[in-house]
Amino acid sequence: MSHIVLYGTRFCPFCVAARRLLSAKGVDYQDISVDQDPELKVRVMAKSGRNTVPQIWFGTVHIGGFNELQDLDRTGNLESALQAGLELGETVSI
Repeated sequence: MSHIVLYGTRFCPFCVAARRLLSAKGVDYQDISVDQDPELKVRVMAKSGRNTVPQIWFGTVHIGGFNELQDLDRTGNLESALQAGLELGETVSI
């Protein structure tokens, strides 16, 4: 089980972009859809404090959405953030 988790919807353009970026970097991640699970979506929104998708966690660290993921990549900090999330050895519990 991956410690990188993306909660999103199937057709959200930001979710698609986040999946592409993670896949291009060779990141093993869980892709959990909230399309058909409104209760899960409510829990994700409560845990993240945001009402948009995607919401991404590296371990128990909430990264944010696609913009934050992209910023980590642009600044060269994505790999270290991924490593820090993996070192926690935990996955966010929602």
